[in-house]
Amino acid sequence: MTGRILVVDDVATNRIVMKVKLSAACYDVLQADCGKDALEKAKSQKPDLILLDVLMPDMNGVTVCEKLKEDPETADIPVIMITAMADRNSKMRGLEKGADDFLTKPVDEIALLARVRSLLRARDIQRELRLREETCVELGFAEEPGTFEGPGKIALIAPDSATATIWKQALESKCACKVKIVPREDALSELDTEMMPDVFVIAADLASRNDGLRLLSDLRSRPSTRHAATLMILPNEDSERAAIALDLGAGDILYEHLDADELAVRIKTQLRRKRQSDQLRSTVQAGLELAVTDSLTGLHNRRYALHHLDRMLGHQGRGLAVMMLDLDFFKQVNDRHGHAAGDAVLVVVAERLRAQLRRMDLLARIGGEEFLVALPDTDRARAIDVAERLRIAVGGTPVMVGGKTPPIPVTLSIGIALAQNGEVNAKAILTRADRALYGSKSEGRNLVTLATSSTARSAAPFPASS
Repeated sequence: MTGRILVVDDVATNRIVMKVKLSAACYDVLQADCGKDALEKAKSQKPDLILLDVLMPDMNGVTVCEKLKEDPETADIPVIMITAMADRNSKMRGLEKGADDFLTKPVDEIALLARVRSLLRARDIQRELRLREETCVELGFAEEPGTFEGPGKIALIAPDSATATIWKQALESKCACKVKIVPREDALSELDTEMMPDVFVIAADLASRNDGLRLLSDLRSRPSTRHAATLMILPNEDSERAAIALDLGAGDILYEHLDADELAVRIKTQLRRKRQSDQLRSTVQAGLELAVTDSLTGLHNRRYALHHLDRMLGHQGRGLAVMMLDLDFFKQVNDRHGHAAGDAVLVVVAERLRAQLRRMDLLARIGGEEFLVALPDTDRARAIDVAERLRIAVGGTPVMVGGKTPPIPVTLSIGIALAQNGEVNAKAILTRADRALYGSKSEGRNLVTLATSSTARSAAPFPASS
């Protein structure tokens, strides 16, 4: 997973040690030596996550965190606060001001890297949802969100009824949520929409060891509970299983002998994020269904794709690759087998393309047999690799359309263009990708071509015998 992390600590040795750990995990590390420097770099460098020391000479970490969250340009950056002292008051103030976690030095490397992975994963999803929402809003396809939000629904899944009761009493005295004790065996039961929990609080060990972790995996795999927030309760200092829980999709973790105030604050944070994601997801879904989806393939259409590509160019970060894809000799498919068979081929091709791409990638049908793909955070080597996978996925197996129609072989020509520094308009990069596509066609089709100064061919033909 790529990611840019800002390490803030006034002690150079601490920054270096942290940089070594994070760089070994392939993260890009920035450094700041004081609160003022941290605020400036957060605003100018836009890191994906901030590791923030609590004790610094110019301003403490809690104040820095508060200022980060007050600024719209930096408010969405996750913050992990780090301290040499187990100071409950500072911890609670930090969490209340928007910090995502509070770790004590010496920092456990396993727990740290797991938390970093979890927060970066959540930030990537949130960023993509927000980008798509903004596209829909600008196109005029999004409705104003409702303002009323009822109390959050919390499900407690504890190892025994006595523990569950203690959790419930602690929560009800600290937050205005509907708290319900749910037996382990009922947690996966189908619930109607109004009863679906917003947040699950689950003990790692229920009837048996790791039973809660298995339940977490089940909840994340099911459509009805996939988007619920989850907070996992673990035995003290169990960093190894804490890492497993975060990697399985837990939104947060806490350790036994719960602090009721901390539990309430963390649940409020999870509830706020869950509702924000739900609203973004709902806006995106409604907008796309209204007017920006190709009715045949279910992909985005040309109108959405061109507008969203402009936005992607404005947020290209660590590279953006754009591809124009065209099915070879598709007119012959329609002429020989009929337009119904041609439509069936387009549907299958769309499915094959979608299966090779990430959720954050843009895939659209922009013409009869022409598709557009845009890959954020992608360099030259990865762009060529993905293009080859797309070409092989489409051309490697003839398309079965059913009836008496024989299997229909199809191949794909692809042109790639990489975004240039300062490029913010889709027209220029599409022109270069289209020119590269023409190069693939003129060189024999079923090829990948990268747009360069000479528009040189970058891949050999896919063997017809394969």
